[in-house]
Amino acid sequence: MKLLRRPDLELIGIDKGFRGRQVLRQVSLAVQPGEFIAVLGPSGSGKSTLLKIAAGFEQPDSGSVRLQGEDVTTVPPYRRNINTVFQNYALFPHMTVFDNIAYGLRRKKVPAAEVKQRVAEALALVGLASFGPRQPETLSGGEQQRIALARALVNRPAVLLLDEPLSALDLKIRRRMQGELKRIHEEVGTTFLCVTHDQEEAVVLADRITVMRDGGLEQVGTAREIYDRPATPFVADFVGEMNWLRGEAGGGTVRLADGSALHLPEGISPPAGALRVGVRPERLRIAAAGGTPGAWENALAATIARITFQGPSTVVEARTAAGEAIRCLCGPADAAGSLLPGSAILCLWDAGATLVFETAGARAGPGGVEQAGG
Repeated sequence: MKLLRRPDLELIGIDKGFRGRQVLRQVSLAVQPGEFIAVLGPSGSGKSTLLKIAAGFEQPDSGSVRLQGEDVTTVPPYRRNINTVFQNYALFPHMTVFDNIAYGLRRKKVPAAEVKQRVAEALALVGLASFGPRQPETLSGGEQQRIALARALVNRPAVLLLDEPLSALDLKIRRRMQGELKRIHEEVGTTFLCVTHDQEEAVVLADRITVMRDGGLEQVGTAREIYDRPATPFVADFVGEMNWLRGEAGGGTVRLADGSALHLPEGISPPAGALRVGVRPERLRIAAAGGTPGAWENALAATIARITFQGPSTVVEARTAAGEAIRCLCGPADAAGSLLPGSAILCLWDAGATLVFETAGARAGPGGVEQAGG
């Protein structure tokens, strides 16, 4: 008989409201040992409140929190084997780096020799072995972030919570820190739950992503599952870019608003009616009008409105005969360099890259077709 792993952290049926406003609605999430989960969503989606409930800083109105199988719903934060890295790092300015990291160990009455050894190990882990005597004010943002991580991990928590951990850093440092955070997670094997509004951060770091909207879970899955097969139009829009086209199904065929035939992924057969068709900009290729689609299964006539060179890629913005805007992200080998605004083109893509949603505001059903009433 196969033994099931017990999750390190379980949030079960969590409801939470503030001043008559429902912030979380029946949220359930299980985080497996050693897993890195990102909770992704826009401001106001409830993700930070969910993190505070996991940490014990807020109490749910209903539902429960379990840590390694134990119900800790009413256990105060300092008695949970959970540590949190905050957005502003929360380093003590009057303490050295060493004393900041040692603070939690000393409160637990850990012997001085062990404190020294564990702090040294934590500093080495984050690549700042010689920084013990430094003051926090002398550190860069990226260095402060790593010290905050070392302070949290030195206590060997069962679960590490991260609240928008990289949002205060500029783009270059943020991307470097993404790699550092991934390395640290892989090295220590601690279970991480990270709240972020940054889709790139979630995709790069997480084993699984939880997308939240208006206090509920829209979809939970790997980055590839969420990107390639989003459950709702909201997820499709929030994680990456999407072109939306109007379509109609009926009589065994599917047509776009300009009348062109649409080929769908194998196994998808939407019922008759209006469709919302999605295709990501990087899945499109362009060719001059009058050419042949070749091996591409879908072809849509359009006229170029704007071309924007972005170094390794070029963005072609066009408009279809039905008046719909469409964006194509082209590589160096594409035809974009030889075309001009006003040129007539064909937008080409594979049937497998097509997303189809039957109605707005409902969840996806079998085969990726969104169904009403879900």
